[in-house]
Amino acid sequence: MKQQQLEILSNEPLAAGIWRMVLLGDTSDSAPGRFAELRLPGEFYLRRPISVCDAREDRLTLVYKTVGRGTRRMTELVPGQEIEALTGLGNGFDLSRARDGAVLAGGGVGCAPLFLLARRLREAGCPVTAVLGFNRADEIFYEEEFRALGVRVEIATLDGSRGTKGFVTDAMPGIAGSLYVCGPQPMMKAVWRRARAAGQYSLEERMGCGFGVCMGCSIQTAGGSRRVCADGPVFAGEELLWND
Repeated sequence: MKQQQLEILSNEPLAAGIWRMVLLGDTSDSAPGRFAELRLPGEFYLRRPISVCDAREDRLTLVYKTVGRGTRRMTELVPGQEIEALTGLGNGFDLSRARDGAVLAGGGVGCAPLFLLARRLREAGCPVTAVLGFNRADEIFYEEEFRALGVRVEIATLDGSRGTKGFVTDAMPGIAGSLYVCGPQPMMKAVWRRARAAGQYSLEERMGCGFGVCMGCSIQTAGGSRRVCADGPVFAGEELLWND
């Protein structure tokens, strides 16, 4: 974990309700599945946890969804401003077992942290399929960026306006190799039920401190109580209690 002041290089909309912020700073501790916490200017007591979408040299890319007052305030930040951040938080994805191929399943803004994962896997020569699910076509983001990595991309939209009509599970191929998942809990539960394969699941959870002190993001797992921010956010599928 590192505390630093990051300069905003850009902050722009990507799709309906989805924004991308690029920050200048030290990215050496940013790995696939890890996250940063931003301290917003104004009367915001808690930092906002945002998954890392990409990290290249001194550029940190965060993709976020506007869901409340804090993220709406983020859209007002402009290039040249500095923002305090904690980086290198959480335990990310394990790439070591993915040599024979990987399927990445993402839902909504949960697709964002899969991009850095896909890039690292492709750099290691691993074949990758990304299944990206959205409610409708105007919410789709990063489809072409995934394709530019040499990733096979399958799109699912709930209303059928692009790709396969339905859920991520409707567009998923057979699972060959490693499985990585990030998105809303109902979507991840559906993937677990469909795949029944050893996989890694990145949880979305409300957080307080972001580094395991406040215990506010604790969940019950097969191994007992775990903190999503410090013990996760990535967990093995068999650790999670899917209640099925």
